[in-house]
Amino acid sequence: MHGLLIGAQIAVETCMSVKSGERVLIVTDPPRRKIAEALLEAARIVGAKTMLICMPTGTKHGEEPPELVADAMRTADVVFAPTTYSLTHTQARLQACKAGARVATMPMITEDMMRRGAMLADYRQVRRLTLKVAKVLDNASEVEVRTRAGTRLTFSIRGRRAHSDTGIFHKPGDFGNLPAGEAFIAPLEGTGHGRVIVDGSMVDALHGRIELGVKKGEVIEILGKHSRKLAKMLDKVGKKAYNLAEFGIGTNPKARLIGNVLEDEKVMRTCHIALGDNSTFGGRVRAGIHVDGIILKPTIKLDGKVVMQNGRLKI
Repeated sequence: MHGLLIGAQIAVETCMSVKSGERVLIVTDPPRRKIAEALLEAARIVGAKTMLICMPTGTKHGEEPPELVADAMRTADVVFAPTTYSLTHTQARLQACKAGARVATMPMITEDMMRRGAMLADYRQVRRLTLKVAKVLDNASEVEVRTRAGTRLTFSIRGRRAHSDTGIFHKPGDFGNLPAGEAFIAPLEGTGHGRVIVDGSMVDALHGRIELGVKKGEVIEILGKHSRKLAKMLDKVGKKAYNLAEFGIGTNPKARLIGNVLEDEKVMRTCHIALGDNSTFGGRVRAGIHVDGIILKPTIKLDGKVVMQNGRLKI
């Protein structure tokens, strides 16, 4: 417990600023129980009123939790969700934030990740860089992403608002991942065109190069070692799962590329796209699935201006 408690105390005290007397809910499932118990202990140390709910393990990222869990989330001041599958892009998370809860989702978090790497970052530093990147995205309309590996993708973000996963969630309604460190935005539906080479990780279990053909904002072709597995995952949901849902840029200097999307998407010198649901952060597609893919060392242009060159930020 001692090693896990260090990361848990950063999450409770620095990231969420939990105060004595606040109602803290920890939502977990059996594989993440030890991490949940460390968060519970850290919250009790600061005097919070704590409760832990261990629900059955879900089946996919973006799947809604049981109604009982969703109801409890809406009545909490602070929610931690160390779960196997992500609750970030769910209506339960959205409604909890609308009710004033501060929510930290921690999908696929491991005990190793609680002890080292991104979770131990200086989150005030992460916050400064993340807000800077988000501001640049907010002021842009057209995005172009290229890599030496073969990514050639364009899409519009006109009228869309960027979101900052800073790791500092102190105000009612704040939410994000822990570990944190990304600025992200929902591409305008129907505008994405080109090819994406995912050469980092994708939905954790899928490693190695995956090639996605994108037309009118939807993936129309999947190639690579794990193409059948990814297509099967998306087909279970249907057409909406193929939506180009998210574009994000990693901003955590402590994050490591470890084959776990939760930390991988926060790595400096990377960007990522996601497929499926974007209804909880400014998009129009509600799909019940959200699948991220990491792109290494991209060159990114916003309205024709280079803001990242081979993975190095130029802002």
